[in-house]
Amino acid sequence: MRRLDLPLVALAAGMVLATPAFAYRPFDGTDGDVADPGEFELEMGPAQFLSSPEGRYIMAPATVLNLGVAPGFELVIDFKDFVALHPDTGQPRVRLLDSDIFLKSVLRRGTLQGEAGPSIALEAGPLLPEINGVSAFGFAANLITSYRWDALSLHLNTAAALTREHNMEGFLGLILEGPHEWAIRPVAEVYTEREAGSDAKYSALGGPIWQVRDRLSIDAGVRHAVQADSGATEVRFGITWGVGL
Repeated sequence: MRRLDLPLVALAAGMVLATPAFAYRPFDGTDGDVADPGEFELEMGPAQFLSSPEGRYIMAPATVLNLGVAPGFELVIDFKDFVALHPDTGQPRVRLLDSDIFLKSVLRRGTLQGEAGPSIALEAGPLLPEINGVSAFGFAANLITSYRWDALSLHLNTAAALTREHNMEGFLGLILEGPHEWAIRPVAEVYTEREAGSDAKYSALGGPIWQVRDRLSIDAGVRHAVQADSGATEVRFGITWGVGL
């Protein structure tokens, strides 16, 4: 849902940064749960690497801030510091991109909340103007449906957006997680998205999440995205840390 206005990195942005930054590391989508009231959660990728036909880039950091503001409601703030390793002469090397503010709410309590049936949540809010990127507003909304079994958790993300360029875009993604009780569980994500007037983009991610303790986890993942005849690869590594305020 985000695209740089610089010709050199247009494809990289369209394939890698043009995804909804709904909060759940290391994925592009999210799950159907929210932080408890008064709980603050930091999700950070201190140095994520992107290689595309246009060049190589570091996102340092990629940051998501989550705060439980009321029972069933969470405030989400997101941004990425996007650094070109080999910038073109005259182009900004550092750009603060993918900035947005979302409100996430649980519409139906289910297995993620320790109850029966699917967990359903809605996350929506404005896409904010970027620094050295697209200086305009957009809007995104994502309906998340999650279900957890003993051996598998699934999270279906169905999102729509009005991009900063004022184009309509759709996103459909599925997250798969191994047994939630495992200290280290395998995870994967597949998604497709399409902006009006552009080719569809497809992405696949795989990696592990290590649950170090109750409010601390470490994640890693490799994602490959394709659009038409071009591809991009991204390496992700980060932490999720929660604390009660």
